[in-house]
Amino acid sequence: MDSKRQICISILVPADVESVWQAWTTEDGVRSFFAPAASIDLRINGRYDIFFNPAGLPGERGAENQFILALEKPFFFSFTWNAPPSMPLVRSQHTAVSIYLESQGPKRTLVTVVHNGWGQGEHWDEAFEYFEYAWGSVVLPQLVRRFQSGPIQWA
Repeated sequence: MDSKRQICISILVPADVESVWQAWTTEDGVRSFFAPAASIDLRINGRYDIFFNPAGLPGERGAENQFILALEKPFFFSFTWNAPPSMPLVRSQHTAVSIYLESQGPKRTLVTVVHNGWGQGEHWDEAFEYFEYAWGSVVLPQLVRRFQSGPIQWA
């Protein structure tokens, strides 16, 4: 494992901390920006499954069989994560994602995603690059758009 390698990306979201917390930690919230479906049991060791392909077969729906590692409402939570089904050599192993929320004013929250626990080698490098792009260019911008324009309407 490369203990020094991590993804760390921040973005300013035009919403209060509690609203951003709800977006990350409730099934309705996740559906508003992250994925079309989710199964969340908001407690330590509770499920944090995010279904990017909810109609898929088990094991092909997205981030399945993930667990919440830590909670400090409404400022921090952490969960396990895995690579998409297209990366089977690393999918069976878990990394860890931590979400930090910091108020920057009445309707401004700094969201920082820290993703670590990466192995070494070509397949891990591919997964790292995939998630660096996904968090920074897809997920976090979708979170901002959710609060600027309303929830995503998944087709």
